Parts: sequence; structure tokens; C-alpha cells
Amino acid sequence: ELARALAAFLFDSEHAMVRIDMSEYMERHSVSRLVGAPPGYVGYDEGGQLTEAVRRRPYSVLLLDEIEKAHQDVFNILLQLLDDGRLTDGQGRTVDFRNTVVIMTSNLGSHVIAEMPPNADAREHERVHDEVLAVLRQHFRPEFLNRVDEIIVFSRLDREQLRHIVEIQLQSLRSRLAQRSISLDVDEAALDLIAEDGYDPTYGARPLKRVIQRRLQDPLAMAILEARLRDGDRAHVEVRGGELVIQTPAHTDALPVG
Repeated sequence: ELARALAAFLFDSEHAMVRIDMSEYMERHSVSRLVGAPPGYVGYDEGGQLTEAVRRRPYSVLLLDEIEKAHQDVFNILLQLLDDGRLTDGQGRTVDFRNTVVIMTSNLGSHVIAEMPPNADAREHERVHDEVLAVLRQHFRPEFLNRVDEIIVFSRLDREQLRHIVEIQLQSLRSRLAQRSISLDVDEAALDLIAEDGYDPTYGARPLKRVIQRRLQDPLAMAILEARLRDGDRAHVEVRGGELVIQTPAHTDALPVG
């Protein structure tokens, strides 16, 4: 979500983000898929997954997800990318990365962050930060870490931060409903209930998306399919008896969603 928001801010489009799951490059033979197979090998004409995506859209945010799972040979490629800002693909073409923001995510040290108390002070945050960096130094080579401009350690999300994420996620839902001229109002109590239901200090914001889908998106989709919510209508979400209720226009009844 952070990479997608950064792409929208820098390049005016969430589609300016290129995500590559590095768990797909755990084997040595899979490394060539990043820059493309050399001449004479199967897949030579297809280009590399990494180089081809950036060659077509050089102004983008490149997300290398779970970088710690990649094979060590991948880091030899990344060293050139981070140092020179360019790569040569399997067809001999030079791909320019100088206008690309590279973000690498990792779960290394997550156990240290999980043990941090919710009310940790600045000294505790600094201790956790140092321990996570120590874990990174044990896993990655020094020449790789030296080419990374900034290392950011994220703390666990608290309830207030999760509530802000709920509002951001609802903006995306409102944008989709706006394509049918449907507006969505969610009162404060409903926001608090969604945030509380989706709060999990271990898994962060991932459960929240499932909660929004189960308790809002799916009932709204069913209401549209059953013509209980029509183009141009307004839906209001509130809390009744500790449960979410979608209040639809006068031509339908209130829709309990649990």
C-alpha cells in the first residue's frame, strides 16, 4: 500500500508501481527471468520481468517484495542496478533505472518488532531499530547494504493508525462506487468498529482489508446485484446493537451486514 501510494503521489497513478515477488527467484536458474534469457535459450524473445517492466515505464516505483528470499545471484544484479542505475537485459539493451524509485521489503527482524510493547518509548524504539539492523547485516552482504540509501524500520500499528488506514481504504471503495454514481457515508462509530475488528498487532493491516471486504464490499455488491442499491443512490453505514448496518434508500430496507 505504501508503494502504491508513493507511485500515485510521484507519478499520478497507482499503476506506476511494478511489484516483483522475490520468493519466485529463490532458485539459481530463475535469476535469468529478471533480465531475460541469453541468446540461444528458451524465452530469449520475451525479455526480463524486471528490465522489460522498467523499459516500458521508466518513471515508476519498483517494489521488490520479500527481498530476503531471493537467491544470492539476484543481489549481483541488484548491485549494478543500485550502483550504476542501469541494467543490460538478455538482448543487449541497456535499461535506465535513474527515474525509478526502488523499494525493497523484508520480514527479517519482525520477531524483534513483535516483542516491542505498545507503549514503547524512544529508547525502546532505538533499541529495536538497532537489533533489526543487526539482523539485516547478518543476512545481507555489506556491499549490498552500503548501496541502499535508507533503511526504515516500521513499528507495529496501533488502533489510531489503523483507523486512519480504514479511512484510506474506504476512499478506494468510494471511488469504485462513484463509477455507478453511488455515494457512501460511514459514521464515526462504524469506523471505530471496523478498525477494532481488523486490529491485529501481529499481522498489521492485512486483516483489515479482509474485514472491509467481508463486512462492506460484499454486502454492497449483493445490494447492487439485487437492485436494492441503484445508480445514483446513497448508502449510509452505521452501528446498531454492536453490528454494522447499511442504510439504503427509501425503496429498500436497512441491510444488516454483521
